[in-house]
Amino acid sequence: MTKPKVRPDARWAKGTIFLKQAVSGLSAAFATQRLQLAAKAAVAAGVAFLIAPLMPGVAAQYPYYAPLGALVAMYHNVAGSIQQGLQALAGLAMGIGLAFVLVNVTDPSPVAVALIMGIGVLLGGLPGIGKGSDWIPTAALLVLLIGGSNPDDFSFGYLVQMGAGVAVGIGVNFLIFPPLHFNAAAASLDDLRIALGKQLTDMGKALLEEWPPKHEDWSRRSDELSAAARSVRHLVKEADASRRANPRRKLHPRDVDLDYRNLRELERVTFHIQDITDVLSDVIYESDVPYGVPLQDNAPLADALKSAGDLLRSFSEDDPATQEEKLRAARSAVEACLAATAGRQPDQGMVPASESVLLSLHRILRAVRSAS
Repeated sequence: MTKPKVRPDARWAKGTIFLKQAVSGLSAAFATQRLQLAAKAAVAAGVAFLIAPLMPGVAAQYPYYAPLGALVAMYHNVAGSIQQGLQALAGLAMGIGLAFVLVNVTDPSPVAVALIMGIGVLLGGLPGIGKGSDWIPTAALLVLLIGGSNPDDFSFGYLVQMGAGVAVGIGVNFLIFPPLHFNAAAASLDDLRIALGKQLTDMGKALLEEWPPKHEDWSRRSDELSAAARSVRHLVKEADASRRANPRRKLHPRDVDLDYRNLRELERVTFHIQDITDVLSDVIYESDVPYGVPLQDNAPLADALKSAGDLLRSFSEDDPATQEEKLRAARSAVEACLAATAGRQPDQGMVPASESVLLSLHRILRAVRSAS
């Protein structure tokens, strides 16, 4: 078999991935969930500013911090709103306390500002402070520079108004259509299965084409598959977080534990498909590797790859009978390929890569079976 010396251009692949990520990012910025979050943030900020003048004592003089508190607490799930809001308030309290210590020791000066910033950033590294870490030096600096000669009133007003805003933000996120991200997680799992199935099918087709194959896309998808698997894990974790403290979870039950199990199995499948991709890409596009696919293995190996690809795509149809049929077909194709390659003496100086591909296919079928 004739092999070209150069693998398909990796720079082209990276450029394609970057373009897809950019388009995906723009789409996400204007997605329905993002628009809902923006609308709730606007409502929370307006309500917070409406009630800000009703705060006790001198706190009413600092109404502009209430909308800021509402914005700080606004997150794309209820549990995140509570955590982010409380962490911000904890950071504010620590920053105000730090500022009071320095106010009693020295007047505002470049040295004092530098000192308060350094200590604030250092305290921000404490475990559990999370999003509140940025608020420690911010609050300390505002008390030191804006509080002026009356830091007590400013600190009280600042903390009370931020607390009121955080409470409003959490309340709005809890009461107004608290989001559940189940659909995005389910769709991403299906999309990953389909992408993995397509990869197997395309590699099966490549084995039957005259080498080098005319279609090279499959050889550049390894990084893309990794990115897709990471994205699915992120979405499943978001779905899990979105059900916590969410009053709508009982109306929309979902077995997120099953999603995690399916995710782990798909991550294993992704790993094995990447391994097959690397092996076949080396065999076809590199001339100095010590292994290859014997010509007589191409047809049975292609059939095994296509059958495994059909199996993965069948899981998006939600038809157990079809899935079981595809599983039997994939197992038969792999066993037929094993029988065709068993006992064959390899060419001198050449290790047959067919065995590596078949081992990965066997592990893929085992992972798919345990996940179903």
